[in-house]
Amino acid sequence: MNKRKQYIIFLLVFFSLILALAGCVGKEDKYDRLAREKNEELNLEPLQLTDYGDEVGLKISDPEYELFAVNGKVEVRGNIAGYKKLKTNYVWIKVANRGGGPAGTGLEYYAPIQNGDFHQTIHFFNGEGEYKVTVYVPDKQRENYYYVGAEFEVINVNPEAKRDLAYTPAGQEAGLSIDVESGFVTENGRFILKGNAEKLANETMMIYLRKDGDSWKHVIPVEDGKFKYEVPLYFGKGVHSLEVLIPDPNRKNYYQPAISILIDNESEEKREPIEYFGDLYITRGVHLKNPVYGGIEAGDSVRIAGTIDPEAEFAGETTHLYITTKKGKDEALDVIPVENYSFDSSTYLRFGPGEYEVIVSVPEIKEGNRDYFRFFSVAKFKVHSSVEADKRDILPSRGVQSDDPQIMNLANSLTKDLSTDLEKAKAIYEYVAKNISYDVAKMKNNEFAWDDSALKTLEKKSGVCQDYAYLTIALLRASGIEARFVEGRAGENAFGIASAERHAWVEAKIDGRWMTMDPTWGAGYIQNGSFVASYTEKYFDPNPAEFEKTHKRTKVNY
Repeated sequence: MNKRKQYIIFLLVFFSLILALAGCVGKEDKYDRLAREKNEELNLEPLQLTDYGDEVGLKISDPEYELFAVNGKVEVRGNIAGYKKLKTNYVWIKVANRGGGPAGTGLEYYAPIQNGDFHQTIHFFNGEGEYKVTVYVPDKQRENYYYVGAEFEVINVNPEAKRDLAYTPAGQEAGLSIDVESGFVTENGRFILKGNAEKLANETMMIYLRKDGDSWKHVIPVEDGKFKYEVPLYFGKGVHSLEVLIPDPNRKNYYQPAISILIDNESEEKREPIEYFGDLYITRGVHLKNPVYGGIEAGDSVRIAGTIDPEAEFAGETTHLYITTKKGKDEALDVIPVENYSFDSSTYLRFGPGEYEVIVSVPEIKEGNRDYFRFFSVAKFKVHSSVEADKRDILPSRGVQSDDPQIMNLANSLTKDLSTDLEKAKAIYEYVAKNISYDVAKMKNNEFAWDDSALKTLEKKSGVCQDYAYLTIALLRASGIEARFVEGRAGENAFGIASAERHAWVEAKIDGRWMTMDPTWGAGYIQNGSFVASYTEKYFDPNPAEFEKTHKRTKVNY
């Protein structure tokens, strides 16, 4: 091909591109054309203001008409000459969709008034259709009161639906921003709520999830102005409304709406919400991260993890949490530690297969000593255990660390040359009764602590009845012998107690029968306010009738 032909081909291609580009530039968007044609059919009447709008000097530059068509959005612009007299610094704009749709029937905007000017871009949350827009102007006498300034109607010809992120004044002033592109999203079973709240620093936010008649509330932390939380879409397939609320600066433990997001859940699965106990959950700063919903499947234990807000009431003193597990009439109490304002532990589901109710509680922070502990519920959820057997009397439990290597090694050394469970139980009883001294001061001064346990007793080599029982049960269970903590009252005996007092002892399952032992009474007695070590076998497998003369059994503690 010679140079002349190449040049001609280049010119033809060049001019073809120029003509194509010119055609594109001149081509009108389909929906712009539909909106223009619709407006040509309408009798476009000028937008009118209300008397109150005239009174405060309201001027709306955009839109110009009371009824008109648009392609997907409308700009609302205006000015209020008398803005300095208004008690609120926002124009309130309500948008209502006559036909309704998946994204609801209405949406509200708050446009800031800056030097009298305001501006708001509005997209149409249900796409094509008719919408009524009302512009409200603040009152001159009362805060957060508004009067109608103008109204207009819009016909949107574009079928694309877009729900704007419409923040309330509280949300805007907190610097709130949610990391989503639209106020209507589609998810499958969960929604990641993530964003910034620049003015909140290290506070909390409340989320309020609703669908039909179901609802759920929860408080989540804001750390360094940021937040992230996985919101379970509890209520199955369909649109969930998620409202985000931020702290009310004028009222402690109150929250005010900041934004609402609609979430279309595609998952059919319904989940059970975790129940949070209102003010106490907030004031004590508990943030439960696991589990995130109830009704979960579990084996022989359930993991409980979360944090304590360092700024919350008694945060520094909250060194542990109480975990109650209930199945039918059976109930167990466990304790999990809080370290550096965090907790992450498991608690056993010891009563076999079936549905459990799990309650998380915070301890009462008190002055002075007591021989009992009070605690208050902050969260509750259900768990379904699929374990095959009831292991209530063999699993580790509160104060009974039967799976700890130190306990297991000691149990093995005490029983390794013994062949029967009765011999093993006797060796354990004898070891505890002979090696643990009764702590008279602890009983006298009520020096009980939440972490009293078998390991603590073994370390101190002293304790009261509960501590003797903890260590004995731990060693028995570590030896493969079922054992349980018995609570009751005891007195009028050689131990020197003048009247019946609260007491604890042990029952162990030996050769298919429950056998009693009281290592505390087997250790010695109190004389003139001091412990006298005097080992006796009398309280190992005693005659039931004789034992019941001094001991009244009330219940078994798990």
